[in-house]
Amino acid sequence: MNKSKLMIEASRKLSRDAGDLGFAGDVYCSYNPLEYAAVPHEKYLSLYAGNRKRVIFVGMNPGPWGMAQTGIPFGEIEAARDWLRLESEVKKPAVEHPKRPVEGFDCAKSEVSGRRLWGLMKNRFGTPENFFEDHYVENYCPLSFMAESSRNITPDKLPANERNSLFEVCDEHLRTICGILEPEWVIGVGKFAEKRIMAALKDGIAEGLYRHASILHPSPASPAANRGWDDVVIRQMQELGLW
Repeated sequence: MNKSKLMIEASRKLSRDAGDLGFAGDVYCSYNPLEYAAVPHEKYLSLYAGNRKRVIFVGMNPGPWGMAQTGIPFGEIEAARDWLRLESEVKKPAVEHPKRPVEGFDCAKSEVSGRRLWGLMKNRFGTPENFFEDHYVENYCPLSFMAESSRNITPDKLPANERNSLFEVCDEHLRTICGILEPEWVIGVGKFAEKRIMAALKDGIAEGLYRHASILHPSPASPAANRGWDDVVIRQMQELGLW
């Protein structure tokens, strides 16, 4: 079986396993874009996950105006539509927050993190085919969480029992896709993602199968990211000997 088909199978399993978890406390609702945006997500896997990768970049979880809309990691609308060529049907989540509607590729908002990340890759590699020859982008957690106020809740802020159950599912998926794509480097987009990489892949790291690092997260909430994010990440990747 080719790698894209294995990745699609793994994605569907992650969607089911994460979707079966329950969340209480401050979580008013959660979105599972692997389910309602499965068409563009699986198109992403079919087009770009068919070969071995040297580097996998791992983000945290879907942003409300990125992957939550398009099903694509860091899936800023214009980048996912025009550069990655992934525009497809997006359905609705089972429970939709009135302040966080899912409008798919018709969403008028732009996710800054995704615009920065895919913008860098476009500027550096020119075409998606050039980028995905050696690289891949994945999110550690497939779910997006919202409070009743619509405030975003990151996975690390969930109650311990819910967080541990979620991390168990996500760790298993990360091990699975690394087994499929056989990367040399697994790089966290931000420190949270690198910590999860180190936990999920600790045996493989100890055996020398994988190397890990992190790059600066492109979120506008990070002052450092607002001072020339592209230049910082290019330097970080060069220091690792990867670019």
